[in-house]
Amino acid sequence: MMGTLKAGLTLAVLAAALVPVRPAVAQDGMKQDGMMHEEKAQALYTGKFHGKVHQTEGRATVYQQADGKLLLRLTNFKTSNGPDVHVVLVAFKDASDDANSLKSGALRVELGKLKGNEGDQNYEIPAGTDLRKFTAVSIYCERFNANFGAAPLEKF
Repeated sequence: MMGTLKAGLTLAVLAAALVPVRPAVAQDGMKQDGMMHEEKAQALYTGKFHGKVHQTEGRATVYQQADGKLLLRLTNFKTSNGPDVHVVLVAFKDASDDANSLKSGALRVELGKLKGNEGDQNYEIPAGTDLRKFTAVSIYCERFNANFGAAPLEKF
């Protein structure tokens, strides 16, 4: 009886080892974030991310939708995971390495918490935001006062 039980357990362990395990991908649901109808949206500003405190890559593009609403679209986006990370429009050409200017009362527009550290994602820009004034996007960690990366925006 004991020999049969050991043989059965051995077979179960071997079978479990052979079953392929799919790796967990952080924020996988964000990879296919919905986009407005691109044929009706006009690109206004765009910029490439560069890393500051953490390697950050991808593109930030501001679109004006057919209804006049503004939308920030991050594409091919990738950065490190972190706590309390936000997407922020800032009123200077590029964010400094330590992003202290984000804590010192510099003009900024909070667009929300980062939806995922990888993949395409959208953020609504509040009505009345002057895009001539807010000229860069910062991926900013509030908890550690750290700028993960920035994308200076230029007219499209």
